[in-house]
Amino acid sequence: MVHGESFDLDMMGFSDIADISDRVDAAVERSGVVSGMVTVSVTGSTASVSTMEFEPALVEDMKELLEKIASRNMESRHSRTWGDDNGFSHLRATLMGPGIAMPVENGRTVRGTWQQIVLIDHDNRPRKRRVRVQVVGEED
Repeated sequence: MVHGESFDLDMMGFSDIADISDRVDAAVERSGVVSGMVTVSVTGSTASVSTMEFEPALVEDMKELLEKIASRNMESRHSRTWGDDNGFSHLRATLMGPGIAMPVENGRTVRGTWQQIVLIDHDNRPRKRRVRVQVVGEED
């Protein structure tokens, strides 16, 4: 069995982080899969999907770390070539990757107690992001 669906989310850019766990869990439930895998990915080259403990202090720590790794003020060949000043966002997204895969057991995504699924928009402006959830496995 394969079930796929997408949802859109308005994001603010500059590594804005949103907890999308509930939306992924709802897609897994709608799929009817009881044992398998779920993949979650974002369309575009300036955003990422990952997991983290989604709490305010850690969200700010993550933004600070990403700023140290690839500063929004860094000079990049990409920004010089295209004039859009978002080379840093492409680098952040490339380092983090566009998506994740997680197990599904008993019809639920397997995550740790403090592990949420997050969408991170690295671009330098607000955007509408499309997230794709694909569930593969055995039905009840």
